Amino acid sequence: MADLPSPQENAPVISAAYRAMQAKLHAENPNYGIASIGFAPLVAQVIMANGIRHLLDYGAGKGRLATTLAQHLQQPVTVIPYDPAIEEWSATPQPAEMVACIDVLEHIEPDCLDAVLDDLRRVTRRVGLFTVDTGPAVKMLADGRNAHLIQQPAAWWLSRMLTRFELIAFNRVEKGFWVIVEPLPQRST
Repeated sequence: MADLPSPQENAPVISAAYRAMQAKLHAENPNYGIASIGFAPLVAQVIMANGIRHLLDYGAGKGRLATTLAQHLQQPVTVIPYDPAIEEWSATPQPAEMVACIDVLEHIEPDCLDAVLDDLRRVTRRVGLFTVDTGPAVKMLADGRNAHLIQQPAAWWLSRMLTRFELIAFNRVEKGFWVIVEPLPQRST
C-alpha cells in the first residue's frame, strides 16, 4: 500500500488557535485528556489478539494509555504518543501497526475532521481502535463552546470512517461507541 501524504501536505489537522486552546486545557486541567484509562483493557485485548508490538496513541492527552496498558499486558508494547497540543508529542506521527484514538474525534474542529480521518488512515498499518462520544461534554472551552465540537450519532461517524477503513467491530457504550477497523487499500489514481 502506498502511503498517504502527511497532514502538512494536505489540510491541517488543527488550527493554531485551537491548538493553543487545547494546550492550555491540558496544562490547567489534570482531568482533561485521560479517557484512555478506561479503555486500556480493550486496547490491551486488541493488542494481544493481533500480536501488536507498536502502538500509536493518536491524541495522547496526558499519555496515560501507555502507563495503564503496562498493567494489562504481559509483554511490553512500544507506545508512541501523538498530540498536536502537547509540544513534545506534536511531531507528525509515523505509521504504526495499531492506532488507538480514544476520546479525540469529537474534539476535532469540524473543518479539520476529514484531514484527521485521512491522517488516521495514513498512520494505521494493521488495526485501529477509535472511540467517539456522541453527546455533549461536561467541559466547556474558553470561548464558551462545548468541548465536544462534533456531536453526531454513530451512523454519521461511520459514514465518514468507512470510506477509509473496513469495519471489524462496532460496540455502543453509554455515551457513544467504539470501533475496531482495518485500513482500506489505497486506490490507484
